[in-house]
Formats: sequence, C-alpha cells, structure tokens
Amino acid sequence: MIPFSVLDLAPIAEGSDATQAFRNAVDLARHAERWGYRRYWLAEHHNMPGIASAATAVVIGHIASATSTIRVGAGGVMLPNHAPLVIAEQFGTLEALHPGRIDLGLGRAPGTDMLTSRALRRDLHSNAENFPQDVLELQAYFQPAEPGQKLRAVPGEGLKVPIWLLGSSLFGAQLAAALGLPFAFASHFAPDHLMQALEVYRSRFKPSDTLERPHAMIGVNVFAADTQAEAERLFTSLQQQFLNLRRGTPGRLPPPVDSMEEHWSPQERAMVERALAYAVVGDRTAVCARLDAILAQTGADEVMATAQIFDHAARLRSFEVLAEILAENRGPG
Repeated sequence: MIPFSVLDLAPIAEGSDATQAFRNAVDLARHAERWGYRRYWLAEHHNMPGIASAATAVVIGHIASATSTIRVGAGGVMLPNHAPLVIAEQFGTLEALHPGRIDLGLGRAPGTDMLTSRALRRDLHSNAENFPQDVLELQAYFQPAEPGQKLRAVPGEGLKVPIWLLGSSLFGAQLAAALGLPFAFASHFAPDHLMQALEVYRSRFKPSDTLERPHAMIGVNVFAADTQAEAERLFTSLQQQFLNLRRGTPGRLPPPVDSMEEHWSPQERAMVERALAYAVVGDRTAVCARLDAILAQTGADEVMATAQIFDHAARLRSFEVLAEILAENRGPG
C-alpha cells in the first residue's frame, strides 16, 4: 500500500474558534503519527472564516513541536503572496528546528479573493506569472552558499527542504516535470484536469538532483465511519461549506444535516458533486473499494487525505478507520 498523509485546513466549526481549531490540529497530528501517516500538511488560505491556517509556517512549527516523527509541511504556501527569501528563511528555520521533518509545497493561486490578494501583496505585479522564476529563486536559497555570495537565507542555505509543486491544472504539472520535482494535484476540490495533468507530468518529467523519476500525489476527501449512513451525514458539512463558498458566502464549518435536498438547487448539486468527485464516503467496505478504484485509475504514488468534519471525535474516527484499512492492506511488517 502506498503512503497516505493528512491535509488539515484547521477547520473552525460553527460555535468554535481558532484556538480550538489549533488544539484539534495538534490532537489529530499526534494520532496521525501513531497511526502511521507519512505527512501532516497545512494549507495557506486567507480571509476565510472557516480556516485557521493562514499563518501556515507558524502552525507548521506548532504541529512539528507537538509531534516527533511525522513529516510536517505546507500543502501549500501560495508563493505569489510572498518574497521567496522570506519563505526560504521561514522553512529554513523550521528545518533547523525539526531536522529531516519539514516539507514545502508551493502553489501559485492566491489562496483567497482578489481584494485580499491586494492586501497581502500590496504590489500585484508580483503575481502568478512570476511563479516559475520565484520557484527557481527559492530553490537557490536552499543551496550551499557560494564564496562571496551577497544574498543568503539564514537559516536556509544548505538545508535539504523538499519542495513539492502543487496544482489543479496543467501548469503545475508542466513545471514540476521540467524541474524534476514531486507533484501534488488538488483533486480533492478541483478534479477536472487530474488525469491529463498526471499524464503530462509523467510523460515530460526530467530527472533532477532532487528526483530520479516522477512522483505524484493526489488529494482525496475521505469521510469514513462505522456505517454508510453516518459517513454520508458527516460529508454534508463539506458539501454545505463548498456550496457557501461558491455562493460567495464563506463561513465556519457547519454541522452536518440529515439531507442536502433543501439546501441546494439541482444546478448547485451538480456543481458541488463535480468539484468533490474524488470523495471517498462510507463504511470500511465502501472506503476500501473506492480507494482501490481511485488508485487503479490514477496510479498515484501517494495520497493526501483530507476531511472537513464538524465533530472532532468523528474526524479522528474517520482517519482511524482509514488507517485500519491501510494497515490491513499493508499486511505483516
């Protein structure tokens, strides 16, 4: 069985706050470490009432300090929002504090709306068009310093911080292939170009000092429970959250409902179902069968599982059920 990891958006549930979201994140990360997940990633989003991981590097440091072996990283940092030197220093610091445990996933989307992008960047000339150059600049800061080098990342220089490129289109696949970097596709919310992106990445991949052969990760929503009905009910929190986002009214993660029928129109239902096509929802048998089908279709080298579940105990149980399935499929040793 290939490695599975956890993507956490540090959800802020209705009636709760960011402090509790961070407590829940630490608790989930500690459980994920014990259950054998490989990575625990957090994502950069801004001006989102239901997501607490805006200061992504800060939260990564908090999670890494609360765990001991699981890799912790960004899935991802939205590089157009930042100067590459700043990210090199932040993740160089994290790597110096937690050697061999830090990942840096990079995306070129703003992670927010245009109004917030302007507030973040001040200068919108620093935009996604500069992304390839910014990635190269960031990579250079992690190289050993040359004699007489005037500009250095301290900490950062000479540290082996693995860089991943993230994407939901063909652009990220093409760039990851050209640079010989691992690639993660955001199929958990934007699946339309998944198969084409994987084909482009694999067919155009150029080996690098970082990676000899292509390595592709896919994002999958996993809502596992002891019964099919309970898993489907848990899933309605994400469906509502996604629907609210597309309506332009983002909010905190809502509690589950017994039925979505009165909450969306047929057109909205089709839109949400298309966006969440790579969702694995069900009891142990259903989850196992759906995962097998996805892996057979994609040939993914890793899976990043995420779950926007309102109740923390139910969220823990979902990742526990998935870990039990993975342990059974791995077999002895």
